[in-house]
Formats: sequence, C-alpha cells, structure tokens
Amino acid sequence: MIYQHTSEPPVLRDGAPQVGVHMVDAGAEPFAEVWLTDKPARSGTLDALVWAEDGEYLFCAFRVEKQAVYRQPVRAAYEAAFELADRLGYTKIFRMWNLVGHITRDNAEGMENYRDFCIGRAEAFERWSSRIGSMPAATGIGALSDGIDCYFLACREGKATFLENPLQTPAYKYPDQYGPKSPSFARATYLTQVEEHATNIVYVSGTASIIGDETVCLEDIDGQLDLTIGNIETLISRGNLWLHGIGDGYRIADLDFIKVYVRDAEHLPVVRAKCAEVFAAHANVVYLNVDVCRPDLLVEIEGICRQEIADR
Repeated sequence: MIYQHTSEPPVLRDGAPQVGVHMVDAGAEPFAEVWLTDKPARSGTLDALVWAEDGEYLFCAFRVEKQAVYRQPVRAAYEAAFELADRLGYTKIFRMWNLVGHITRDNAEGMENYRDFCIGRAEAFERWSSRIGSMPAATGIGALSDGIDCYFLACREGKATFLENPLQTPAYKYPDQYGPKSPSFARATYLTQVEEHATNIVYVSGTASIIGDETVCLEDIDGQLDLTIGNIETLISRGNLWLHGIGDGYRIADLDFIKVYVRDAEHLPVVRAKCAEVFAAHANVVYLNVDVCRPDLLVEIEGICRQEIADR
C-alpha cells in the first residue's frame, strides 16, 4: 500500500500487489505500508481484484471507480472479493480498510457517499454471511480523490475473535438515523497465531469519539481525542478481553502501526502533541489530514497491538 498524492488501481508489480491511494495532501510525505511473509507466496489478478497468499494469509485489494451512486458497484466488488477468498480457502476475513473518496459529500441521489457505500457493503455481507462469517475489524475513512479503494486480510488457520466495546453500540446495530444500512464491522479483531512462539495480535478498527451510537464532544478536538483514546483503552483492556473469553490485555502504550486521521489541518499540532504523550516512543505513527465518516467527527485512530501482556 502506497499512501500518496494520487490514486492508482491495484496492480501486480514484481509479483506483489501494489495499491496507490490518495490519502496524502500535497504538503505531506508519501509512505508505504508493507505486509510481509516469511513463507513462499503466490499472487494473481482476477478482473479488478489483486491478491497474494502464502498458504495461511491472504491479502486482497480492489478499487471502485467514481460512481454517481456506489451501492451496486460496491456490492458487486465485495462479492467478487468474497468469492475469491472463499475459493482460495481464506474464509476468515479479519481486517479491512475502505478509503472512500469525499466520504461525507452527497451522491447523485442526495445521499452521503459513506451511507451509500454502507448499503452495498452490508448487502454483500448479508449474502455471504454463511461462508464469510462474522464482520471483521475495519476502517472506513475519507480519501482525497473520487472512487473507493478497499483492501483486506484474511486467514485460513488463525483463530479470529471479533471484539466490541462495552461503551459503544456495535456499529452493525446502529439505528436508522445513521443510514439505511448500518456499517458492517467489529471494533477489533483478536487473532490467535498458529506458529510456534508467535504473538497474538489485536487489530483495532478506526475508533472515534462515539459513546453508544452518538458523537460526543462536538467541536472539541481535545475532548474528542481524549474520548477516542479512552475508547481504545477500554476495547483492548484485560477486562474487555475477558468478556470475550480471552485472557490478558493491553495498554494504550502497546498500540503500534498507528494511523491518526484528522479532519481539520489546524488540529494537527494538538493531536500530534497528545499522541506523543500517550503512545510509546517507538510506535510507528502517521497522521493523515482527511475527512472522517461523520461530519461531526474530528479525529479517528486505528492501530495494532502485538505484544501480549500477562498478569494484568
């Protein structure tokens, strides 16, 4: 994944999938997100899909170009991806990213692009629920160009447990005021590794200042940032993992490979300062100035916890 100044359709380059997404404005440096394996891998393309797999994990990406209305093309693209994952035997999708161009603008029918996207995604999950199973951790965030870029990770052998936050209504149970179809994702995925001596991983979805289903701390970047961090702390805590039948837990300082999405550029300095206080000094953190999935949300954060902490 190359987070850059333009969008490019997924391609195979030297046998590896490469996706260019327009998530970086002109004043910021592009960066790459690379998913590695120590096993022999094979890759391929199928229509608009680009994929690679190593016998245990699958990476798949696709792009939906600009549409007047997104729901049908999104549904078709998702179903094609689910069909490929099912055919290859990777039926446990555990982490997804959906980068929606101009996410809070209206489509040709006057519906917000994100709500339009959510209809197509939900219909695909409904049709494939018997084979794909539970909804994975996911991020749905704004991109700087038209169109929608999606990529996901799926596994064959790993055990995925999908986590919710007791402070938040599950997104797939949101009331109708947030759109005709609720967002289709879990708040996190806990993935039990199968390799000897491997560390279990928590993939934290894009998280924002929401309690129940309502945005809180309106127009207050400090309040929204504190609440967002608090939501992540609750989600990954030992108490919440025990509620899901998983032992141990994590602290916010265990979060790594962090993306911080900030709606308004003038808030970047305060967001950077706060994140420097709470995240570990060694954590990989990038800041992206893009729209969040609700017009009243100012910041969203995602990340990965890799270090399992005992006796907490």
